[in-house]
Amino acid sequence: MESNDTIRGRQWGVLLVLCGAIFLEGIDVAMLNVALPSIRADLGLSTGELQWVMSAYVLGYGGFMLLGGRAADLFGRRRMFLGWLTVFLLFSGLGGLATEGWMLITARFVTGVAAAFMTPAGLSIITTGFTEGPQRDKALLVYSGTAAGGFSIGLVVGGLLSSVGWRWVFFAPVGLSAVILVAALALVPKPAAPVRTPGRRIDLAGGLTVTAALVLLVLGVERAAHAPAAATAATLGAGLVLLAVFAAVERRVPAPLVKLSVLRSGPLVRTNLAAVLFSGAFFGFQFLLVLYLQELRDWSSVQTSLAMVVIGIDAALSPTVVPKLVARFGNARLILAGLLLAAVAYGLFLPLGADWSYPVMLPGLVLVGLAFALVYGPLTIVATDGVAEEDQGLAGGLLYTSFQFGAALGLSAVTAVSGAVSGSALDGYRAALWVPFAAVLLAAAVTAPGLRSRAGRRVAAGEPAPAELPSPEPSRS
Repeated sequence: MESNDTIRGRQWGVLLVLCGAIFLEGIDVAMLNVALPSIRADLGLSTGELQWVMSAYVLGYGGFMLLGGRAADLFGRRRMFLGWLTVFLLFSGLGGLATEGWMLITARFVTGVAAAFMTPAGLSIITTGFTEGPQRDKALLVYSGTAAGGFSIGLVVGGLLSSVGWRWVFFAPVGLSAVILVAALALVPKPAAPVRTPGRRIDLAGGLTVTAALVLLVLGVERAAHAPAAATAATLGAGLVLLAVFAAVERRVPAPLVKLSVLRSGPLVRTNLAAVLFSGAFFGFQFLLVLYLQELRDWSSVQTSLAMVVIGIDAALSPTVVPKLVARFGNARLILAGLLLAAVAYGLFLPLGADWSYPVMLPGLVLVGLAFALVYGPLTIVATDGVAEEDQGLAGGLLYTSFQFGAALGLSAVTAVSGAVSGSALDGYRAALWVPFAAVLLAAAVTAPGLRSRAGRRVAAGEPAPAELPSPEPSRS
């Protein structure tokens, strides 16, 4: 790739392919959200089975993300991206052919695993193929804007497709996946040298323990509002035990899956914790809004989708306005401003009324979209700045694990709070809306120290902060 800050020629082709993949992942999730009632009616699923249609994807995605990120570093980013995009294509189509609940749940789990390998591979192709600085920042902001656009457009498309037949929610991504796969084969460059070098191998023990730990933790959080407290505590406890086993394994193996020194980076830890809280707030809020509009107000899935599409304003802002703001104010200041703006947006919904008109809700929804634009892309930049090239897949895996774990945590938290409140459904929604409001305020408190530290000032100036990041270690794998 050229060292110029401008993205040119083939670079745009590569970026568009990768944006297509993350767009695909976004619309896949969003379309399913609005198709769930139709799926339940056709397949005769219980509430528990319907919950598993969503949970299976989250388990596969969140549980295998770290392994997927490291696999991209070890076995080749292009190879992992192409191979798992193919799996994503196949199992998305198989989901549309399901005639039983267990078939659909299995297909969603495998689709989530495919996304867990495909997504960090795609992100690391950007972070290693575009020059660190303004060029990479612009590429990442275009990429993050496309991801958000996929989710927003998916809400509308999902509502339209499910009105025709829910199976089209699964069949439609197959065609898009095929186009992206063909384009990727032609445009994503092959590595200049063999990817695997002597001595590089996967840390099988580490991979098994961390994947099992993350699956159990995500499962415990995802099911907390629906399972007995003892079962939830046992699941989370087992996940924490396996995390401790994983840490012990990583200290002893010669070629660790995760270099634990990476986790001693203050900026990296703050960034991922902010990602957990921000993601949890966003997904918890949109879940409550969907319930409010469809169950309390009797809006159709299409009406709900069109009402929420305004949140997708960030898809237009991320590649156009946000790069200029990053250049002027830096990532750290933008992230903090976006989190505070999100707090204002969620705060506007705290006095939620039983008959709010759309114009009353519109200012808050616009602010949610603006906040997403200010936070999501810059978080992606900071999470990968200063990380050695051989660890870029791992850095992407950590970030997307944080996003997925946050989504599961946010959904579980708002469900638990709304269900615990005695009274009307509206009372439950109002109480649960305090969860996203508190989460973004906590995220702002977590990120604020980055502005005061020397490293935070460097990031605020648009530079990486290598002083607090671990020095790149010689590759032991």
